[in-house]
This record gives sequence, C-alpha cells and structure tokens, in this order.
Amino acid sequence: MKISFLLNNREIELDVPSDRRVVDLLREDLALTGTKEGCGAGECGACTILVNGKSRLSCLMLAAQLEGCSVTTIEGLSPGDALHPVQEAFIEHGAVQCGFCTPGMVIAAVDLLRRTPDPDRPAIRRGLSGNLCRCTGYQKIIDAVEDTSRRRGKGKAS
Repeated sequence: MKISFLLNNREIELDVPSDRRVVDLLREDLALTGTKEGCGAGECGACTILVNGKSRLSCLMLAAQLEGCSVTTIEGLSPGDALHPVQEAFIEHGAVQCGFCTPGMVIAAVDLLRRTPDPDRPAIRRGLSGNLCRCTGYQKIIDAVEDTSRRRGKGKAS
C-alpha cells in the first residue's frame, strides 16, 4: 500500500505492507531510532510521536494511518543541531538517566505544553501519565516541564 505523509517537515512517499506498525516503519525502514519500542502494547509511552501535533503511541498505529498526516519524531523537534527547550530542560534538571524513556517523555511534554501552556504540577503529572520512567523518577522530569513552561512564559522558550 502506498502512503505519503510529512515526516519531520520532509515529504515521504512509501510502499508499506498493510500490517506495518509505525514504530517499525520509523526505526527499521527510516532509521529514526529515537522512537523506542518498550512494551509494544501502548503501556509505557517510549514510542510516543506527534501526529498532526498530538501525541500518539506509534506501537499501536499502522503505517497506513499516517496517510496525509504530519509526523514529528524526537529527531524532528528542532532544526539542525539545536535542542528543543524541553530537551534542554531535561538536561539541566537531570531528568535523563538511561535515556530509554526520554524521547517519548519529551514528546509527551511538548504536546502537554502545546495544549496547556502553563500547567501546574498535578497537570504535568496527568499530562505525562502513560509514559513510564524506571530510572530517573518523575520529580526531575516534572521539574523540567515546569521550568520549560515558566521560561516560555517569560519569552525565553518556544
């Protein structure tokens, strides 16, 4: 089946099997390995991507669902070598340890801040629920998202 979509601001046209999952398409076919497969069942959030600006679990999506969509992976959050403000805040706050959950967590945070520009801590917890971290714990991650929101409110982050 032929599909075409926008991937990290680049037009993509591919022939894919009808049962091809998006996580496999990204990692195996397109070499975008920032998107991780943790559980393969939509429980951990490691495979989170943005589809038309909203976070989606790529392990639960078929490639055919991308037809006509705009997809952003962790690799496409910022142009060139620049980091996205959420990525910078994760580093500054030590919200990264093993790094396996980080891409999905960052994508979920970007979506949360798009929907709720000034979330309080409980809203951040709710917004990131479904994204699991076994190493860092959630305090530093919540701090990073809160800091990004605060900086953006002061005109320092996008």
